[in-house]
Order: sequence, then structure tokens, then C-alpha cells
Amino acid sequence: MSPEYAMQGQFSEKSDVFSFGVLLLEIVSGRRNTSFYNNQYALNLLGYAWKLWNEGDIWGLVDQVILELESDSKNEREIKRCIHVGLLCVQEYAKDRPTMSTVVSILNSEISNLDTPKQPAFTQTPLITHDVENKVSLNDVTLTSFDGR
Repeated sequence: MSPEYAMQGQFSEKSDVFSFGVLLLEIVSGRRNTSFYNNQYALNLLGYAWKLWNEGDIWGLVDQVILELESDSKNEREIKRCIHVGLLCVQEYAKDRPTMSTVVSILNSEISNLDTPKQPAFTQTPLITHDVENKVSLNDVTLTSFDGR
């Protein structure tokens, strides 16, 4: 869900671009965006992809099955292009995202000069981190029973 829709209820054609970017990164990585619950490195797939992009380790994002199938430099360029396009599509501000027609042109290799992606939405780590696996929830609940006279 695009940040402008999640936070303000505003939907536009760039909201679809955001969703497409998430889907593209999910396909390349073989992981769901929500599969990073309680992960020490990122809140979600977007944060993880952004971290690896900044570290120059985009191959750490690619699903092992794709890596095993990848056999030539043409496929390698296409995988890099998909990750780059995915990150362009999930940029925080809608004005920074490409249009869907531009995305199609990029994926068809009609456009070769790609902008550098900016930080995706929803990638900030929480201010308070905690380990939820070994914690129990304590609910202080008071039950009151009313009895008539």
C-alpha cells in the first residue's frame, strides 16, 4: 500500500506504481514484504532491499532459485534492472516514482539511463526495538461481578 494512501487516504496512478514495485521486489527476492517480522536488519522487504542496495550487495536480495538459473550476463543485467526499477517504484514520495508507462519502457530496455532511487517508504527502523519471541503478554484485567440484593 502506498504511503500517501496509507497515511492520508489519497490514491493515484502512482499508488499502483508503488504496489508494482513491491511485487517486483517480492518476485526477485522470493520473499513476501511482510516476511521480515522481528528481523534485526529491516522492518520489511523494502527496508532490506534498500539496505543491500546501499551496501552494494544487491545479489544478497536475489532468490537462490533465480541465482541458480541465472547463466549469462544478459540475465544478470535484467535482474539488476528489475531491482533498480523496483526501488524506483517504491520511493516514499509519489512525485519521485516513475509512471507505469515509464516502468514498462525501462523493463523493455527502451530507457537505459535510470535515476538513482531515493529511500523507499516504510524503511525506518522503530525507535524501540524488542524481542517479542520470548516475552509473554501480561494483561491486568479486572473482572467485576454484579450481584443483586
